[in-house]
Amino acid sequence: MPKVQSKKRNNAAQSGGQYSAKPASASNIFQMNKDQGQHVLKNPGVAQAIVEKADLKQSDVVLEVGPGTGNLSTRILEKCKRLIAVETDPRMAAEMTKRFQGKPEQRRLDVLLGDVVKTNLPYFDVCISNTPYQISSPLTFKLLAMSPSPRICILMFQREFAMRLLAKPSDKLYGRLSVNSQMWAKIDHIMKVGKNNFKPPPAVESNVVRIVPKSPRPQISYDEWDGLLRICFVRKNKTLRASFFGTTTVMELLESNYRTWCAQNDVPIEDGPSDSTEPMDVEEPDKDDEWDGIMDVDEDDELPQFLREEADQRAKDQENRPKRKKKGKVSELVREKVRKVLEDETQLADKRARLCDETSFLRLLHAFNKEGIHFS
Repeated sequence: MPKVQSKKRNNAAQSGGQYSAKPASASNIFQMNKDQGQHVLKNPGVAQAIVEKADLKQSDVVLEVGPGTGNLSTRILEKCKRLIAVETDPRMAAEMTKRFQGKPEQRRLDVLLGDVVKTNLPYFDVCISNTPYQISSPLTFKLLAMSPSPRICILMFQREFAMRLLAKPSDKLYGRLSVNSQMWAKIDHIMKVGKNNFKPPPAVESNVVRIVPKSPRPQISYDEWDGLLRICFVRKNKTLRASFFGTTTVMELLESNYRTWCAQNDVPIEDGPSDSTEPMDVEEPDKDDEWDGIMDVDEDDELPQFLREEADQRAKDQENRPKRKKKGKVSELVREKVRKVLEDETQLADKRARLCDETSFLRLLHAFNKEGIHFS
């Protein structure tokens, strides 16, 4: 009886050629972009816990930032009236739309393609976000500045950024971000989330925080408050006297703002050279006084524009810049007002910004505004 011959295998498979292996992309929808902070939360237990902490109502409109493939979205839609998902990656947005296509949830889901920081957002009650690390600071400040403000925000951040939000005076991570966020909201730590709960795993651990904007909002100008903090925390380990008098651009800014305030309020000012015969010293900053990049988490973005420009220019003209110039009456007046506020009114001249609490900064702002000194 003749031997039954087995069928030959595919030649490509036998030869081990270039077609033998299945393309890597066939098992994946697309490659995650780590540079954009794309780390999808894969642990359903963590996703469920985040949604439960939001204490959603059936009437709530929810904003989700960076929904990814929709693992959080599915649980949010179970508990809310409507979900607005903002995504920058067209591939992710398409995957979100496809996931809910033909399902009852589709009518309650709006997927917006764009940058959430630059987008004019519709009204929403609650914000839930697995936040891409590049937009942590601008997103936080945008949510805090919104009017009407959301009822509650449940946000996942890199651990260090979350700790900055929660930091208190004298803590190593205490800075402008800490003071600003705690001025406008009550912030609580909810949970730690290990990097193995994400796909692909990020390089650092994460934390989830709850931000509840204060209601009613504090009755101060956000721009004024933030402008003061920007100056104070450029050198958070230096005294407030050094923060104001140690940088000529700060004094020039305050003089310009004072002139504007006088013009708007019909306050006459005596301009021209000072009667004093002695020239005014222009302080040359020491190397130790230069900004060291630790003011806040988004280094260049957090550094005030006018100080960035000064740092760039300093290297070019430091040798040729005159060390002394003639005093102007307005310049002299503004310097005296700043000295009066720091030394006489608040007695905070020798205190460091990292040791000042919210009350200290409020006292400073009130005293400066009384003297006609403004920061926006």
